[in-house]
Amino acid sequence: MTRYAQLMLPDRYLAELAGSLDSLKALARQPGEALQRAVPACPGWTLDALFGHLGSIERWAAGVVLNGKHVEGEKPPTEAATGWFLEGTDAFYRTMAGLDPEAQCWNFGPPPRTAGFWLRRQAHEHAIHLVDALQASGLEVPSFTEDFLLDGVDEALAMFAPRQLRLERMAPLEQAVTFRVPDGSTWTLGDGPVAATVSAPTREMYFGLWGRSSLADNAMIEGDAEIALRAIHSPLTP
Repeated sequence: MTRYAQLMLPDRYLAELAGSLDSLKALARQPGEALQRAVPACPGWTLDALFGHLGSIERWAAGVVLNGKHVEGEKPPTEAATGWFLEGTDAFYRTMAGLDPEAQCWNFGPPPRTAGFWLRRQAHEHAIHLVDALQASGLEVPSFTEDFLLDGVDEALAMFAPRQLRLERMAPLEQAVTFRVPDGSTWTLGDGPVAATVSAPTREMYFGLWGRSSLADNAMIEGDAEIALRAIHSPLTP
């Protein structure tokens, strides 16, 4: 497995988070009927439920950063969750903007256990859910920068996929599969000789790993297609 490493500086994560958060707040202020639209990538969710999820995640992440240790999350309200989301966004952003990336802080990634994990995690959490909100609203998905997309691929394959295996949320691969993006970066899942390689543009790899596009349709597969497709269709991210 390729090493897990944050590929951008803290200020870049914060800038990406700020941009996604501004767009999400604008979408959250749509008329009430728009908030009942279904979210294509999250079966059973409306836009209102999506914003409730974000409000819950933001309060939890901010609580962890402020305390430096694990805290219990807060469930969103069953109705009018979008308003609850909007009530908490400023406090959440202030916490993210004010954290010391090197400070000791609980997180669910590999060492080091520092607060910088949460800048990266929340930048990508909000980017992926911005995609969801735009798709639900029938709007075009923005073009994220290449370095941010690459960083997100690394987070998915070098942090989340091993965690999914450790938590037994996905079955181990019988043979190794390598994922490759155009700049030459690679990540290998599984042990032993590589049986297949999955190559895709960075944007398609990023969205595909999170189930927001189809890697099976957009990637080039070399080697054992069966094992490659098994890897692609595994829950590599939560």
